[in-house]
Amino acid sequence: MASYEVEHNVPAPDPSSQARTPRRPDLSTFFSTLEHVDTSDVANSNALPVPGEVSAAFRTLGEAYQRMGAYRSGEGPLDGMVEWLISNAEAPPKEVKGVSQGFLDELERVPKKLLKPSMDCPICGNPFLEDEYPLVVRLPCNKNHMFDLECIAPWLKLHATCPLDRKDLVKEKEPPPPPKDEEEDGEWDDMYA
Repeated sequence: MASYEVEHNVPAPDPSSQARTPRRPDLSTFFSTLEHVDTSDVANSNALPVPGEVSAAFRTLGEAYQRMGAYRSGEGPLDGMVEWLISNAEAPPKEVKGVSQGFLDELERVPKKLLKPSMDCPICGNPFLEDEYPLVVRLPCNKNHMFDLECIAPWLKLHATCPLDRKDLVKEKEPPPPPKDEEEDGEWDDMYA
């Protein structure tokens, strides 16, 4: 049987180069669990997820973030995030209060040309420019709160706050007051008779 490289006509990897550790742990288990607990895009507003599945979603994300933290030095927002996730896994909330996929899709993307070599993701600690095609988003709470979308999306799907300043990202905005009519002098308008 031919190797992958021969079948696809690609050069074989250089065995002398060191195998790099992946940038982030695999979150496929988390996202498959999230499908069962995410009610943000469900038509039935009364639908509630099963507590065991909610607990599993919090636990798998907490464990993934713990694995990320093993490669970091010093303390950062990741420690508090892991602690919050694990505590919610032990006593899961009745519903998940995260953001919708539409919210994630509308987050401001930061172009690569605006990123500096010294900038890194507060969650995984990897420099943004280490990735050939970085997908960096800016949260609306602060122009300096930038994250790899792959790191912040799972957190926001479970918890709708910024992990740095804990500001709620989906506050209900008060509707603007109705505009005052110019003709509020009490005259009767025959148009509506």
